[in-house]
Amino acid sequence: MTVYTTVTSPLGQLLLVGEPGPRGVSLTSLSMTGQKNAPAVRGGWTRDPDRFTGVARQLSDYFAGELTAFDVEFTPSGTDFQRLVWSALEEIPYGSTTTYGELAGRIGVERGRIQAVGAAIGANPLLLVRPCHRVIGADGSLRGYAGSVERKVQLLTHEGALQPTLL
Repeated sequence: MTVYTTVTSPLGQLLLVGEPGPRGVSLTSLSMTGQKNAPAVRGGWTRDPDRFTGVARQLSDYFAGELTAFDVEFTPSGTDFQRLVWSALEEIPYGSTTTYGELAGRIGVERGRIQAVGAAIGANPLLLVRPCHRVIGADGSLRGYAGSVERKVQLLTHEGALQPTLL
């Protein structure tokens, strides 16, 4: 049985999807409105906000600046390669960034396969929880975030990895 809820955040509506689990829910995806390749609510899914209370609390604490690491149960998915890349994403500390090349090197992927690393990052179904927003271009450019570059800037500024822009 698939359950879902939506949560309001500074980034807009977040769609949380999961399977019932011992801690309320085992997340299968966390996406943003307007996100590239975001799942849509499907027939047969059940809205069940109570199952997501713990996750919603952690998201609220994160956006309030009181949480720097998520502790949520999630349902494993993806290919072996994607799981390797996603595991490396989970090791990037709050408030810091790394490059696609550095991430590839950490997991033993040749520089010629950096595009494959980028594709795996882009397929991450758990935005925020698995911090793909912390990966940037070698030249410092902010690229490749399914939720939009503007949201990537918001997240990195929130975490202190970028300085706020004055208008």
